[in-house]
Amino acid sequence: MRAAQVKTLLSLWRSAHPGPTAVVTVLAAALGFGVGLSPWRIALLAAAVFAGQLSVGISNDAIDAERDRAVGRQDKPIACGELRVRTAWIAAVSCLAAALILSAPMGPGLLGAHAVVLVSAWSYNAGLKSTALSVLPYIITFGLFPSLATLSAPQPQLAAPWACFAGGILGIALHLTNVLPDLDDDARTGVRGLPHRLGGRVSAAVASVAVLLGAAAVTVGPLNGRVLEVPSVSWVFFAAVVGVALATLILNRAGRSGRALFRLVMLAAMLLTAQLVAAGGSLAG
Repeated sequence: MRAAQVKTLLSLWRSAHPGPTAVVTVLAAALGFGVGLSPWRIALLAAAVFAGQLSVGISNDAIDAERDRAVGRQDKPIACGELRVRTAWIAAVSCLAAALILSAPMGPGLLGAHAVVLVSAWSYNAGLKSTALSVLPYIITFGLFPSLATLSAPQPQLAAPWACFAGGILGIALHLTNVLPDLDDDARTGVRGLPHRLGGRVSAAVASVAVLLGAAAVTVGPLNGRVLEVPSVSWVFFAAVVGVALATLILNRAGRSGRALFRLVMLAAMLLTAQLVAAGGSLAG
């Protein structure tokens, strides 16, 4: 492979928001393991989700290229001239097609749900991010996310309501903290989504409450609210997530970077997924 091709691939990877892309892919694989999928189904689900996340991240940078140039984003390959917009669009559309093709072998349920997830995510990139409804794609995308695992099973079904609630509420927390580092740049380029309207401090506080609600849903949801039957391991994970929520509040009060808060919410999502796997809770509806 020539040096120019390697450079292009590295630039595409940087444009794909590699951190969130990797975390979401790991979460999908972990949920697949948790619902008892066979190894090939877990691998196919992870590959489909990975391709879909690549398409979302790259399309986001392609759409925002002019805004990123306007505010001097040197961390964005398109904005700083390392990657052509046309190349990014070809890659984004190709990854989108790959995500749907990889979803198809596991049935129409997964294919349809993944298509909805990707349409929702792309709609955020395409314009909803600048409206008061900017949180809606995150609610839809992450609310459906647990169902990607259950719909990949030989007997597909939607995830339980409590799991969809936990996913959706964590989606709110992810959205509110994800944009915090860019509030000033967004204001200069006309982006005014829900977090911009709420303000940084309120957004971080709401995100902390959302994390706590998600933790409560994952802890008692599998047992239909029977708190006394919650296993000890679940309480350990619940306590860890409460700690993450408190840390988010403390760092917010201290004026710390929104990027740190977003990483904490991603950590909470990983802890809650690990809790489900460790406690043996069923995602099935």
